[in-house]
Amino acid sequence: MAAVLGLIIGVVIGIFVKPDIPVVLQPYLPIMVVAALDALLGAARAYFERTFSDKVFVISFISNVLTATLLVLLGNQLGVGSQLQTAVIVVLGIRIFSNVSAIRRFVFKA
Repeated sequence: MAAVLGLIIGVVIGIFVKPDIPVVLQPYLPIMVVAALDALLGAARAYFERTFSDKVFVISFISNVLTATLLVLLGNQLGVGSQLQTAVIVVLGIRIFSNVSAIRRFVFKA
């Protein structure tokens, strides 16, 4: 519950403060957001399955964001940035839909 509260507070602060994102990080921000969303939905799924661990959530959140960002950075260095970015989005998208599906089955019993 603390993670969700922290997320809500962070979003509200972000809306009012409107931080400037460095130009260097702007191409990677969408990947970071999708990776963070994947970790958040994975945590929600684990919560409903009664296997949630805050330690696992924090490690998953940080490692998802870093791994996805580094993969896209590597793709940019190799000249295949858009293809690797698409691959990362597809993989994370599949995981997000899988987690949402599991949450839906738990919540609605369907």
